[in-house]
Amino acid sequence: MGEHSVMDNPDAGASLSGPEAQGPAIGPVAEPVSAAARSCAGAAWAWTLAQVRWDGDGPWIPVRVPVEVGVSRAGAPAPERDEVYQGVAGIGLALAEVRLTREWTAEERALADAIVARLRRADLQGDCGLYTGLVGSLTVIGLLGGGRDDELLARIAERWTPTGWPSLDYTPAPLNDLLMGTAGIVLGLLRYGGDEATRLAHLGVDALVATARPTLRGVEWKMYEGDRDRFMHNYSHGTAGVATALAIAGRQLERPELLELAALGAEHLVSVADTSGEGFRVPLQIPTAEGYEDFSYGWCHGPTGTANLFGALELGGVTEVAGRPPAAWRAAAIRTLSASGLPERRYDGFWDNDGRCCGTAGVLDAVLNLVQSTDEPEHLAFADRLAAALIERSEPSPIDPRQRYWRFYEHRAQPPLLDPGVGWMQGAAGIAAALFRFARIRGNGNGKGAAHQSFPDDWWMAPDALRN
Repeated sequence: MGEHSVMDNPDAGASLSGPEAQGPAIGPVAEPVSAAARSCAGAAWAWTLAQVRWDGDGPWIPVRVPVEVGVSRAGAPAPERDEVYQGVAGIGLALAEVRLTREWTAEERALADAIVARLRRADLQGDCGLYTGLVGSLTVIGLLGGGRDDELLARIAERWTPTGWPSLDYTPAPLNDLLMGTAGIVLGLLRYGGDEATRLAHLGVDALVATARPTLRGVEWKMYEGDRDRFMHNYSHGTAGVATALAIAGRQLERPELLELAALGAEHLVSVADTSGEGFRVPLQIPTAEGYEDFSYGWCHGPTGTANLFGALELGGVTEVAGRPPAAWRAAAIRTLSASGLPERRYDGFWDNDGRCCGTAGVLDAVLNLVQSTDEPEHLAFADRLAAALIERSEPSPIDPRQRYWRFYEHRAQPPLLDPGVGWMQGAAGIAAALFRFARIRGNGNGKGAAHQSFPDDWWMAPDALRN
């Protein structure tokens, strides 16, 4: 499904071995790092705004911009025009992050209003997903100050089936997953609140409960019924994301049986995880697919995203998973990230992506959650290292050297250096947002007072007082 396929390609790690990657190297960053990060974020955000295009239906962005043409206005909107993952709704998320850093300009305010207007009428091909559909629209409208939209909620209700919400662009079967399916939809509905959203959330979690598969140590979920026998257990498409939605729903809906089932999902993940070195990582796929590495490390298929499950269980009052507190497993996941070697590019396929979904910006955001909720200096040092990598890997635009973007390295493509992406999960908008947040936190000493953006998939990972 475009660039958010079930493998979230280009994934941060897709090769078992190989020579050192040829992507941009990491170099020194001038102090203070917070000032460098804010400058880089501003330059990347300026480039992102320069890519926004308009037609009679409102704003849109290209998925990627060919380097040789820079800011060409040619072309037409992609089918994913309005989604969060790589469409204009994701620009809305970045705008909400910018507003936590400074006041909007008149141009940004006008763009925010236009995005809200566009999302109110966009159909998104009937998709309801958090990152790909109408629940994402509902969330972004609220974050941009558009208030509630019960007409949009009614359209989400119309698309319900007894087994969940179908993802028409991917498969006619309802999806269980967080990125496109019922788990993410439930999280979005719970954040939206109100009687009708709560009713729909109950229906959604009942569908997830019905598709749980018992294992020797707990339960697991497939992405959808009828999927291949290979499981993707991590956050975006697997057990970790589904269990997270159930944990949050159990607390919000006062249904303790959902928390119990979510904890069983976590028990299963621990049973299949590599916990050596006091770490925690769940295989990318079970069984491993030929041509892919055993483990990945990003938000989508690695410890970065899966750590959110343990935060959700802790919030819900679960005190133990496989003999340890959820917070201990969360810390183990971040310990694995730090010990993995990222963000160094050690060989082809590791670590070649700097985006939020599969790469450095997503890891930075997760580490910043720990920076704001603990007093451990190693988390701050890790965040500094990640931000420095993002700054050094940014490139000046040939159209305007004051603007910057990122090019990911895909060793299986020819040429391997990809054109810069624009949107939230695989482009400059999402990376700029992570650097804006880092600069706010780093400019505030230990970052305890910097606001945290309240998006449905991780709002519980920051202290209560900091949630925006």
